[in-house]
Amino acid sequence: MRFRDYMQEWLYGEQGYYRHFRGIGKEGDFYTAVSTSAFFGATIAEEIWRGIEAGRIPRDAWLIEIGAHRGYLLADMIQWLYTRDPALVETMRFATVERQPEVRRTQRDYFDERFGSGVRLEQFASLDEVRVAYAYFVSNEIFDAFACDLYKEGRRAEVEGEAILWVEAEEELRDFAGRHGLHQGEIASGYEAFAGRVAGAAEALEFVSFDYGERYPRNDFSIRVYRGHRTWPLFDEELRLSEVYQNTDITYDVNFAHVIEAFEAEGMKLRHYETQARALVRMGLIELLEEYARQASQEAYLRQADRIKTLIAPTMMGDRFKLIHFEKR
Repeated sequence: MRFRDYMQEWLYGEQGYYRHFRGIGKEGDFYTAVSTSAFFGATIAEEIWRGIEAGRIPRDAWLIEIGAHRGYLLADMIQWLYTRDPALVETMRFATVERQPEVRRTQRDYFDERFGSGVRLEQFASLDEVRVAYAYFVSNEIFDAFACDLYKEGRRAEVEGEAILWVEAEEELRDFAGRHGLHQGEIASGYEAFAGRVAGAAEALEFVSFDYGERYPRNDFSIRVYRGHRTWPLFDEELRLSEVYQNTDITYDVNFAHVIEAFEAEGMKLRHYETQARALVRMGLIELLEEYARQASQEAYLRQADRIKTLIAPTMMGDRFKLIHFEKR
């Protein structure tokens, strides 16, 4: 089986890892920025509020999270927007895009628990269902969850039992590798189609996403398996595919040059590409923490400051994760 089809089934098949709701954080297989601190969502919301104040973002914009898991990020953003301007909860529309019915139910339950009837959550099973005038799209760790081909010097990977085999790659893959200076590594499948759906979902939009990776290919394999906060390279000799298939998360570093190429081909302009640390500081994270310090106890402040360190420290998430921000006017 072609590796990208194998990975698609691994994550999204009938028994796939993402087919049913999975825990994130201490109870899950991995952490995300969202599970680390509510200040992550608050900081993005602060950037949105500033955009509204400046007239760049309309007050009746849709705020839509793609791949929202339980809905923590979107809820944290709504909470902060309400803090800044309570009327925004009435004028804005809030939605998730999530294909798995089980996960959509979990999101509804969480929003009911957190907001009751105070916030109306719209839900779309696909971007193809979204047709709005203005949308601010947000996602976190979405691009690394696209199935990918494994490429090595003109060959691509297939899976046969426990073995990864190499066959001659199609001209399309070889051309992509040549354009991007890629000798070996991952080539994601679906970025182009995804960018087209984003562009078609709104007459005008901004799209903000955080993920781990680099703008240029590292020319090495980064694909790996996460389970119980431990990591195994896919090519680890001790890793048995039959034991981890569909029971673990499988991921790789994002080639952001590929993302940029796909989005710009659909008429969207790159507004920002920068480290997560630089982006969150630019958006006002430090100022939000200072506001919190004036209101909270010393103990609560230190606890939040420690969590924020995880978000921005260069040796933790700060440099490894990147923000990518597109707009269409």
